[in-house]
Amino acid sequence: MYKKIKARQLFDGYRFRNNEVLILLEDGTVDGIVSLAEAGNDLQMLDGIVSPGFVNCHCHLELSHLKGVIEEHSGLAQFVQKVVQKRKVPEDEILNAIATAEKEMLDSGIVAVGDICNGTHSIPQKEEGNLQYHNFIEAMGSDSAVAERNFELFEKIYDSFCKKLDRKSVSITPHAPYSVSDELWQKVVHHQSSNIKSIHNQETMEENEWFESKTGGFVELFQQMNINCEGFAPSGRTSLQTFLPNFLPAQKILLVHNVHTTEADLEFSKTVANDLYWCFCPNANQYITKSMPDVPMFIKNGCNIVLGTDSLASNHQLSIWEEVRTIQKHFPEIELEQLLRWATTNGAKALGFENHLGSFEKGKRPGVVHISPEGKIQRII
Repeated sequence: MYKKIKARQLFDGYRFRNNEVLILLEDGTVDGIVSLAEAGNDLQMLDGIVSPGFVNCHCHLELSHLKGVIEEHSGLAQFVQKVVQKRKVPEDEILNAIATAEKEMLDSGIVAVGDICNGTHSIPQKEEGNLQYHNFIEAMGSDSAVAERNFELFEKIYDSFCKKLDRKSVSITPHAPYSVSDELWQKVVHHQSSNIKSIHNQETMEENEWFESKTGGFVELFQQMNINCEGFAPSGRTSLQTFLPNFLPAQKILLVHNVHTTEADLEFSKTVANDLYWCFCPNANQYITKSMPDVPMFIKNGCNIVLGTDSLASNHQLSIWEEVRTIQKHFPEIELEQLLRWATTNGAKALGFENHLGSFEKGKRPGVVHISPEGKIQRII
C-alpha cells in the first residue's frame, strides 16, 4: 500500500515542486515524487505546504522546567546567572518537563534535535526513540588549574550517554569561547567523541569586548559568579577570530546565535578548514536581548545556515516553524523556500542525519509536515 500526498505546494527539502505527488510506503519511507498524471487515484489532497520534518539544531531540553521562570530582556549576563540559580528543582519536575517539551517538538513537526546536555536527565526520554538526537555534552571551566578535574566530570556524563544511546550521536563540545580555558580546549577537541561540535558564538557584544580588551559586562559577570579569570589574556581580536582555529580541521562546527558576528568574522571563517554551520535562534535572541543576527549578511557570504530554538528558559515554545516566522517578520525579503531549506536539508546535514532525514528522496524517512494556509503545523507522519 502506498500513501499519496498532493499539496498546493510540495517542498522536497530543496525547492518547491508544482503539480507533483509525494509517494510514501506504509512506514513513511519515500518511494518517490511523480507527476500528477502518473500518480493515479486515492490521493490525499492538502491545502498549504507539505515539507519534510524539521530539524532543531540547538536546544537545551533539560532546561524545560524553567519555562516562564526567567524574565524577558534581562540581558545575557543576568540570564546566565538566573539559569544557574534556578535550574535545581526536584528531579521529577525536570523529567516531566522534558517529556512535555519533547511532545511539543514532535507536535510542531520536528524530527531531529541537536541537544545541549549538562547532565543526564534527558537520557530516559531519549531512550524512547521518539526523536533523533545528537547530544552535545557541554564542557566549561575557565580556570586552567582544574581543567583535568572538570574534564573527568564531562567524560562521566559522556559515558552515561554512550551506555544508553548510540555513541556516534554524542559529542563533548565547548560551551562558549569565554568559558573554556586553553587546557580544557585541548581536552575537548582531542577527545574520542563525535567530530560534530557546537559552540555558543557572539551572542552579545560583551563577548567580543572580553576578547578584544578584557572589558565590558563579562568582567562583572565573572566577579559575581566567583570565576577566576586572572590567567585570561585578551587577544585583541573578536571572540570568533580568537577561538575558531582551536578546532581540529576535520571537525564539523555548529556556531550558535551569531548575533554580533561581523562581515570580517565571516571572511576570517573562510580561512579555516572546518565544515561550518551557522545556527540562528532568533526567538531566544529576542527573549534575552531583543536582538537579531544580520541574517542577510550570512546569506550574501554563502554561509550554511540552520535553525534552533534554544531552551524553554529563553523561548515561549520549541517550534522551528516559529523561528522561521520570526525571521520572516524581520527580513521579509528572504524567500520561504530558502528558510525551509535551513529547517530541513541543512539541519539534517549539520547533525549528520542527511542519509535518512531532511528531504523527500527515495529510501529516506524524513517525516511529513503539513503547514496550513493559516500557518498551523500538523505532523502527518
